[in-house]
This record gives sequence, structure tokens and C-alpha cells, in this order.
Amino acid sequence: MTVTAAARGVAGSAAWADALLLSFAQAGYVQAEPAILQPAEPFLDLSGEDIRKSLYLTTDASGEELCLRPDLTIPVARDYLASGRAGQPIGFSYLGPVFRYRGGQPSEFLQAGIESFGRQDRAAADAEMLGLALAATAAFGLKDVEIRTGDVALFIALIDALNLYPVWRRRLIKDFNRKLSLTDDIERLTLAAAPGRNEYEGVLAALAGSDRKAALALVTDLMSIAGTTNVGGRSVSEIADRFLEQSTLKGGALPRDALGIIKRFLAISGDPDEAVAQLRALAADAKLDLTAAIDQLESRVGFMAARGIDTSMTRFSTSFGRGLDYYTGFEFELHAKGSGVEPLVAGGRYDGLMTQLGAATPIPAVGFSVWIEALTQLGKPGAPAPAQGSAA
Repeated sequence: MTVTAAARGVAGSAAWADALLLSFAQAGYVQAEPAILQPAEPFLDLSGEDIRKSLYLTTDASGEELCLRPDLTIPVARDYLASGRAGQPIGFSYLGPVFRYRGGQPSEFLQAGIESFGRQDRAAADAEMLGLALAATAAFGLKDVEIRTGDVALFIALIDALNLYPVWRRRLIKDFNRKLSLTDDIERLTLAAAPGRNEYEGVLAALAGSDRKAALALVTDLMSIAGTTNVGGRSVSEIADRFLEQSTLKGGALPRDALGIIKRFLAISGDPDEAVAQLRALAADAKLDLTAAIDQLESRVGFMAARGIDTSMTRFSTSFGRGLDYYTGFEFELHAKGSGVEPLVAGGRYDGLMTQLGAATPIPAVGFSVWIEALTQLGKPGAPAPAQGSAA
């Protein structure tokens, strides 16, 4: 069964399916049809064990844990890495069913999208993704949508420039990626450690000044002596990270000047061009080298304008994130005007994913997913205008 046939099986007569895939093909994107049954490990490793309750799992005769694909980004990436073109610039499009428990909503639903691999012209590729995403919404008669954008690379560059303890760096970036309350967390990190001792005082003292590798080795040894591999469901690495965090916090609080800089950074939002100016002013005032990350943002905005996107109508926010750990740069969502917590289209740059999936060297990657259910409910499907772009 082809992807389009599967789409019709789920959604009934769907002429829009052919039109949407045609628009992607005209932009140079090859149709991908990854297997529905996938190894569960990549999804669990990259999204955390929390996703397990949403997966439809089974086990094969060899004991390997498998699942019905909960999305299409990882399956398309895996097929690309297994092909003879891994590392080369190539783009894929897709449309087909995915499977994920969603409470009272159907567990089988359609997802369309694009994944672009191997392009070194990152700013241009990012802009092309946004342009194609807008073309996808236009295919459903939605031409006036809210565009929300951000860039996790800017936050990472800021944290690196502040030269914080590694444990703080990991924690703050993790908070950012998972959409936790960064403000609350950085406030807590600036508080002095509470007086007194606890039962792990010796371990914390032993870890003072250690890096993550040393902390992991120490905790592994201690747990080996105790004859256990986890405590309360936490793995050795999770326990090591927790001990290292506590040890770092006892050694001193997050500097107040760092707190002020992070808060000022997270308050920047609005017109992308204005945001660039505010970011350069912040970097100059704080004497931080954020030039490369800001230049990349500015270049991307220029490519967006060159594609005919009205960037003044694009909302940029330094605090915007999509809640997934594997994003490394540009992130975006398209929403119906005046509506919606859930996006119609969402995506971004995930350069780190390919090595996590087994690539020997880093491979640039960017893409987006189209939420067909939301678009068909709000829009009036019709044949889209050919999308302009290049997959390579």
C-alpha cells in the first residue's frame, strides 16, 4: 500500500493528499515510505522513558522491542542513514499514518512533512522549511496564519559564553528544551545552599570539582558495591547527574550577574530584526561573544524575506522552544490566527539527531511535520500552488 493509499484509507477520499505530495515533489523532495513497525529504542532514547506510555509496543522472537511508529522524523532519518546517500544533501517528503496513545482522541492519525538532510547552507535551508510549511497551510485554504519562531542555538551560545559549571549548563539547556520554567529554576539556583548535612555528604564532598565522567564512574562503583543498577527507577547516569548537581550547588550559587543576563535574554521577543538588534546590544553590554549565533539568525531572516515571507509578521522569541531535546537551532510553529495551543505545522533544526542515530559524523538536518487533522478541520483543502525550493 502506498503512503497516499494509506492516507485515503484513514481519511476517506483525499484529493488533497496527492496535491500536497505533488507540491513537495515539485520542490525537489523525494517521497519516503518508512516501515510502520520500528525499533522502539531510538524513540525511548531520544524522547525519554516518559514516551513509553504513549507507544504501541511489541517484542519480536529475538527479544527486540518494537513499536508502531509514533512519528515519521526518526524513521525517515534511519532509512536515510541506511541508504547509500547518507551524508549527501537530499530531501524527503512523507504522508502516512502514525500511532500514539492520545487519551480520548484516535490513536491512529495522519502526519505529513518534510525532512532535509546534508545541506550545509543552514540559514537558507531553515528559511525554505518555513516557506514550504506556509505552502502546506495554504494548500488547505489557510493563508493567514500566526508564525512563531525561536532558536535554541542562541540560548546554548549564551550559556556557553557565561562559562557556567557544566552541570548548570546541562540543567538549564534541558529546562529550555522541555519548556520548564526557566525563570523559577534560575532563581532557585541563585539561592545559597541550605546549612546542615545530609546522609550523602561524603559522596557530595568526593564529587566536588568533578566532571560528569568522574561522577558517573564513582556512582557506578558505589552501586556495584551495593549490588544494584537503579534506585527508585532512576538509572546510574540519572543518579550521577543528581549527585553532581547537588555537589555543584553546595560549592556556590549561580552568579547574580549571570541570572540578570539570562533574564534579559529570555525577555527578547517580537519582530526578528528588532530581536537581532536587542541581542547584539545584550552581547555588547555583557561583553559576551554571541556573534556567530546572532549572525546565523540574521542570515536566516534575510533568506525568509528573499522567499517572500513578511518577517515583520513573524513573531520571534528567545524563550520559544518546542519541548524536544534533539532540536539544536531554528524552531517554528504555525498556528491558526487567534486559536490554538496546538500547532498546524511545527518543526526545526536537529543537527545532533543523526549522530545519535548512529552517523559517524554530524549531518545537518531540518524539517517539519504537518498536523493533517487540525488543517482539515479548519481549512478548505484545494490544490496548492507549486512550492518553490530545492531539496539539495
